[in-house]
Amino acid sequence: MTSAERVAVVGTGLIGTSIAMAAVRAGEAVRGFDIDPAVLAEAAERSGLTPAATLGECVGGATLVFACTPIPELPGLVAEILRRSPEAVVSDVGSVKSHVMAEVSAAADAADLPRYVGGHPMGGSERSGPSHASASVLDGVVWVLTPGPGVPQASVDRLSTWIEKVGARPVPMEAERHDRLVAMVSHLPQVASTSLMGLAAAEEAGEPEILLLAAGGFRDLTRLAASSPHLWSDILLANGDAIVRAIDLYVERLNGLRSLIGARDAAEVERAFGEAKEARLSLAAKPQVKAGVAVLQVPVPDRPGVLAEVTAAMSEAGVNIEDLQIVHSPEGGRGTVHLTVAADAATDAEKALRDRWFEPLRLA
Repeated sequence: MTSAERVAVVGTGLIGTSIAMAAVRAGEAVRGFDIDPAVLAEAAERSGLTPAATLGECVGGATLVFACTPIPELPGLVAEILRRSPEAVVSDVGSVKSHVMAEVSAAADAADLPRYVGGHPMGGSERSGPSHASASVLDGVVWVLTPGPGVPQASVDRLSTWIEKVGARPVPMEAERHDRLVAMVSHLPQVASTSLMGLAAAEEAGEPEILLLAAGGFRDLTRLAASSPHLWSDILLANGDAIVRAIDLYVERLNGLRSLIGARDAAEVERAFGEAKEARLSLAAKPQVKAGVAVLQVPVPDRPGVLAEVTAAMSEAGVNIEDLQIVHSPEGGRGTVHLTVAADAATDAEKALRDRWFEPLRLA
C-alpha cells in the first residue's frame, strides 16, 4: 500500500513509538528520530519505523510530522521542524495546549504557523518508553486537535483523515477548553492518586503494616502514582491555573462529603454515593448501550489462561464486554475481574460464567 503522506515522528517514547506502530499497521512508512540512540534503536525494532541519524534527515521531505517530546522541549522543536519541513503539516502530542501553542507562536516564523496544528491523543499509561508502546494505545481514543486561528481547514481535515486511518478519533477543540477539561479528568486524577499514595506512605512510618492492608480499591486509585515524576511536573506547571481550579473544586467536594459524614447524615451520604455510582456506570457504557450496564465481580485463580476463559464465556453467550478491570490480591494466588456488560445481557453473562464454574456476583 502506498502512503499518501510521508510521516515523521520526533521523540520515540511511548506515544511517539505507538504512533509509529499504528501508522505502520495502517500501511504507512515512518521515519523516526530521538536524541537517545538506544531509545531510537528500540523504537525502530519494536515499531518498524526507519531510524534517522539527525532531525534534518528525519523530517526533511516529510508531509506530516509529529513532535512527541516532553512539554518544555516542544515549542523550540516544533519551530525547528516547521523550518526544516516546508511542505509538512506539523503537530505535537503535548497534554497541555494553550501554553505550548503560545510558546510555538513566539518561537516559530509567522509564515510557518498556518502549518502547525496542536494535538493531544488521549491515550497512554503510567508507563513510559518504547518498550511499553503499542498500536492499540490509539485504538478508538479521542485525538484532540487545537488548530490556531490562521490554520486552513484543509490542513485540519488532512490531519483528521490520517488520524482516522490509524484508528483514533479526531476531535477539534479550542485550546483553552481542552486544558480546562483535561485538568479535571486527566491531571486531577494524577494529583489525587499521587497525594493518596504519599499520605499512605507517610502514615506507614507510624503504622508499618498499613500497606499490607491495601485492598483493590487503594491499588486502583494509586496506580497513577507510578507515573514519571519529571513528566508530570512539566504537565502540572504548564497547566497550573486550570489544575489549581480543579483541585479547589475537588477539595470543595471532599469537604462537602466530610461535613455529611461528620453530621452522620446517612441519607445525604447515600445520595452522594448513588449519584457518583450512576455517573460512573454511564461512563463505562458505550453511547449505543441505552439500557444501562451491569457490573459482575468474578473471583478468579491467578493462573495462565483464566482471563481467556472469562472472555470466551462471554463470546459463547453472545455478550459484549463494555469494560473489564482486574484486581490482583496482595496475597497472590487469586484475583477479581470486574466485568461490565449491558444490563439486559447480565443474566446471560452470569449463566455463562457459572457454566464454567465461576461464581460471579452482580454489583450493579
